[in-house]
Amino acid sequence: MSASTYTGDVTVGGPSATRELPGLTVTKVAVGGYDNNCYLLRCSRTGEQLLVDAAAEPETLLGLIGEPGLATIVTTHRHFDHVQALAPVTSATGATTVAHEADAPAIAVPTARIVHDGDEIAVGDVRLRAIHLVGHTPGSIALLYDVDPAAPHLFTGDCLFPGGPGRTTNPDDFASLMDGLEAKVFGPLPDATWIYPGHGKDSTVGAERPQLAEWRARGW
Repeated sequence: MSASTYTGDVTVGGPSATRELPGLTVTKVAVGGYDNNCYLLRCSRTGEQLLVDAAAEPETLLGLIGEPGLATIVTTHRHFDHVQALAPVTSATGATTVAHEADAPAIAVPTARIVHDGDEIAVGDVRLRAIHLVGHTPGSIALLYDVDPAAPHLFTGDCLFPGGPGRTTNPDDFASLMDGLEAKVFGPLPDATWIYPGHGKDSTVGAERPQLAEWRARGW
């Protein structure tokens, strides 16, 4: 599926969707009873692969990974629906597990590499940047691929969806998440930034930006 035809609209039990970016192939698949999105990233030159969230259905994920195997698994946050396949996929592949320090202690599989805001995570020649967003969980991270600064790609976990931020349980967490999104996503990133969320369809920063005031007003 070319970048011009990729929509990010996948369903559990259905086929994955793939797009070719400069230097990186992104394959999206929906898995499990909570309709989680998992993203397999493959460096175009080296073939090295990184998985964003081993959420569920390890057999589906391992079939997607195939050869040459998997180097890294990044867990965007600690919620159980995003880590149900982490143990079997890590065991089968030997991949290095990565998470933010604030969420790592609550993840059953030990985190081999702790990351912080601004840290780079490599997949072959490609560099992703971790963006720490506090509110949905204390240690949620988004992953930014900005080889083209005019049209970056952002994997947001459960921090940002079409139509609003991720779920929070109190006003302080909501304010923290909104502040982080405005300062680290909507502030610096252009409208063409593609958003790959942890559930559901994709979006862009430009499609979501006009709703920021509405989100603030409604409180979710």
